[in-house]
Amino acid sequence: MENKNIPEDLSLLKSKIDQAKERKTKKTHSPKFVSASGLGFRIATDLLAAVVVGGAIGYVFDNMWGTKPIMLVIFLLLGGAAGFLNVYRIVKNIEK
Repeated sequence: MENKNIPEDLSLLKSKIDQAKERKTKKTHSPKFVSASGLGFRIATDLLAAVVVGGAIGYVFDNMWGTKPIMLVIFLLLGGAAGFLNVYRIVKNIEK
C-alpha cells in the first residue's frame, strides 16, 4: 500500500511553506505596515522605560552610598538621554 504521490505532495507543501514565509517577511519588514499608533506606543514605552530604569538605578545608588538626591538626578538625566537616543534610532530606522 505505497503511495507514489508522496514526493509530489511534499514538493507542493514545500512550495506553500516558502510562499507563506515570503509573504510574512514582506509584511513585517515593510515600513508601510507600521501603524502610527503602534509607533507612538513604542516610542513612548522606550522613553518611559529608559527614564524609569535610570531613576531606579539612581535610587539604589543613593541608598547604598547615602548621597540622597545626587545619584537619582544624575541617573534620571542619563535615562532621559538614553530614551531620546532610542527614539532617535527608531526614527532613523523608519526613514530608511
